[in-house]
Amino acid sequence: MSSIVVLSGSPSATSRTAALTAHLAERLCAHGHEVRLVRVRDLPPAALLHADTTDPAIAEVTAAIEAAEGVVVASPVYKAAYSGLLKTLLDLLPQFALAGKTALPVLTGGSPAHVLALDYALRPVLSSLGAHHIVPGWFVLDRHIEVSDTGVVLHPDAEAPLLSVVDTFSRVLPVLAT
Repeated sequence: MSSIVVLSGSPSATSRTAALTAHLAERLCAHGHEVRLVRVRDLPPAALLHADTTDPAIAEVTAAIEAAEGVVVASPVYKAAYSGLLKTLLDLLPQFALAGKTALPVLTGGSPAHVLALDYALRPVLSSLGAHHIVPGWFVLDRHIEVSDTGVVLHPDAEAPLLSVVDTFSRVLPVLAT
């Protein structure tokens, strides 16, 4: 069993990205991993904006990331990149916070034109944080995510490829954690 931190970079509690991130965390739990879902929007705003790494909530998240074998980083696309909210947390992490870890980038957006943000915005920051292995990520169109009272339903065009990359991420972790 590996430890995974799932970072939800959506500023909205009711967003499709937030729901999708929780859905992916549940799937990884079902694979037998110990998963901690971190909703960045729930962290203290003052600590994030003032780069207060001594804040207990920020220190706890940093420690969880340090202890994890894997990190899923999910965000909606804003202005051709991941959310500014997610950036505030990533900027607080130590330079090599992801050293020795496997990372899975996941982005959501309203147009296929945003798919490049995976490779030109999110993947480089994960690399600069020292991720040992960044598995192929996935971009999901907003319209392919349906949120209901019973959970998340993904459009068939999104479900199979997204779950494939999540399952690949899951399979790689125990190999790296041993």
